[in-house]
Amino acid sequence: MNIFILNIALAVAWAALTGDITLTGLAVGFALGSAALFVTKPLFPGCDRYFKRVWRWVKLGVLFLYELVVSSVQVIWDVLTPAHKARPGIISVSLEADDEMEILLVTNLISLTPGTLSLDVTEDRKTLYIHAMFADDPDAIRAQIRTGMARWVREAME
Repeated sequence: MNIFILNIALAVAWAALTGDITLTGLAVGFALGSAALFVTKPLFPGCDRYFKRVWRWVKLGVLFLYELVVSSVQVIWDVLTPAHKARPGIISVSLEADDEMEILLVTNLISLTPGTLSLDVTEDRKTLYIHAMFADDPDAIRAQIRTGMARWVREAME
């Protein structure tokens, strides 16, 4: 049985029983369903994998929000201060992802982050071209993407 579907069913059941069929009611039901499934892990084979995967997706979301705030502050600071430190440039980043979903998620997360924009992926899906607002050190940006966004997405997709 798919544990995620069971968790959704528990969330809907909670919302129906409480009469609070709103996004908040479903979220509370989902959290309570997750807690109930966590307590009853021995009854469901494969439940450990589900919780590891959920943890990885939550971690990806939190780390992306952190990157979003840091890059937003950096862009805002550069716009509001008289001394502009922006040195835009186009950088190629090698990709280790094989799956198209991984590449799509990495490119979208990069584009959603202020100061960077995904431009193109080569036909062999091994190189990503990005435009960076602060491209003073291309090697540092490549390393940051490989060890940051790309690695977090790869972990979440496992």
